[in-house]
Amino acid sequence: MAYNRQQQVKPKGGFYPETKVYFDGSHYIAIPHTERPYRPRKKPVEEVITLDEEKPEESEITQSESDCELQENSAPAEEADALTSVENIDTPPNIVQIPQKQLTKNQLFEKLYNENLYVKLRERRKIILDGMLPYFDDYDKALEYVQSNLWRKRRNLIARRIRLTRKANLQAFNYFVTFTYSDALHTETTFKKKLTNCLSLFCSRKQWKYIGVWERSPEKQRLHFHGVFDIPEGTMPGMLFETNDYNFKSHRRQKTVQNSYFVDKFGRCDFEEIEGNGKLGEALAYIMKYIEKSGEKIVYSKGLPQYFISDIMTKDVVTKIGLEESKLLLYDDFKCWDEGVLVCTVGAKTIKQLRKSN
Repeated sequence: MAYNRQQQVKPKGGFYPETKVYFDGSHYIAIPHTERPYRPRKKPVEEVITLDEEKPEESEITQSESDCELQENSAPAEEADALTSVENIDTPPNIVQIPQKQLTKNQLFEKLYNENLYVKLRERRKIILDGMLPYFDDYDKALEYVQSNLWRKRRNLIARRIRLTRKANLQAFNYFVTFTYSDALHTETTFKKKLTNCLSLFCSRKQWKYIGVWERSPEKQRLHFHGVFDIPEGTMPGMLFETNDYNFKSHRRQKTVQNSYFVDKFGRCDFEEIEGNGKLGEALAYIMKYIEKSGEKIVYSKGLPQYFISDIMTKDVVTKIGLEESKLLLYDDFKCWDEGVLVCTVGAKTIKQLRKSN
């Protein structure tokens, strides 16, 4: 810690020790520490079902066509005889084998859900229910199972949005960046792998921080990476330069800022400076749009906590809020304490000194 413990005194009066504090964009909110013994939750054993895949259509190739094809691609007689004998061991003539898959009900639900991501919610629910009905005893049980899992997906999405917002609000992001895949320099696999590795090295060597998401453009399906970045001063590689090009989406010319280092290595990149919380909110909303529509995972760099740990004096609490008044709304200039030792008034420098938590 940067402060001297011996020169500080322990707080007098009531206080909440070891609270987790986060910033919601307007106010600091504290969650008091509670002792909750951990018990491993038992996962229910999922019933394994056999999934029958669609029966393939019968071949329309006639016997004469088959013979012609065999003559054109003829192999040595011994290999052809051996192949014919092997095929006739287990497969009787004129019988089509239907491939089968063994899945749990949860795996089948996830499969149907992912196949219908871009379908409207009501239609998606009907498609999933129709696909799950054959594996339940009655309609009500299937409906209850689908409804509970759709609610689980919705709850998980809300939790991801909350986690993203809390992590972002404790950082000082200064750029919204878009990296676009260029087939002249990479394949999609190498583009994704090398860009991820490059950003990881900047994070470990130059203390960059970022939150981003991979997505594809709706028309051309070209791979992009959108992210908000905290790039410390003096750590930007290459040179930033301004370009003037045409935006086919808005049908007008626009000025964009690119970076020579990333252009040479990965192709087109757009650096947009973030000024104020309003611009950050727009950038985060842009990222959230893709995790809601396509279910993409958010990519976080290391060192992005949701909370910082601080003792909170009762005089710094405005009121109790939340479900069963389980949270504390704090004044904007509350004092931060660490294990009974005063650190300073809350601020970016003070938060850096305090312990973090996720």
